[in-house]
Amino acid sequence: MKHTSRRLRRMQRHQGRRRPAALNLVSMMDIFTILVFFLLVNSSDVQDVPSSKVVKLPESVAEQKPRETVVVMVTEQEILVQGNSVARLDEVRDAESLVISALEDALKAVAGRALADIKDPSGSLGEVTVMGDRSIPYQILKKVMATCTRAGYGQVSLAVLQKAAKET
Repeated sequence: MKHTSRRLRRMQRHQGRRRPAALNLVSMMDIFTILVFFLLVNSSDVQDVPSSKVVKLPESVAEQKPRETVVVMVTEQEILVQGNSVARLDEVRDAESLVISALEDALKAVAGRALADIKDPSGSLGEVTVMGDRSIPYQILKKVMATCTRAGYGQVSLAVLQKAAKET
């Protein structure tokens, strides 16, 4: 019978009590849940204007991102407000008036349906973004912008595709 040291016996006892290491999955799932909620909350900061294959936007180097607004889309055939057709482009082109009455009525109806109170202290109905195909003549875009102003919208923005600024 061998005589073992005290230290060796203590180490053997300690090894006998040791259990195999295991992952605590509950804590890991809590961390992933928090991470998913964080990503969902912070991913809603970006707002893109609706994309359409019929409208080819001009390019710009502006850094400011678009905000949520009423969208007026001017295609080669018609004018749409929030995706609903309101006027044919050939009728607008032939009209003498600077204001497009069908567009004005549609813009006022959209402002009336808004869930939140979008009026600011200046009395403006808010903002409108005009998405016009790059081939649309300026005279038509001018009529659309004048109609938006007449309908009570204080800020009219033109949607463009953002491109990288040129290095100097």
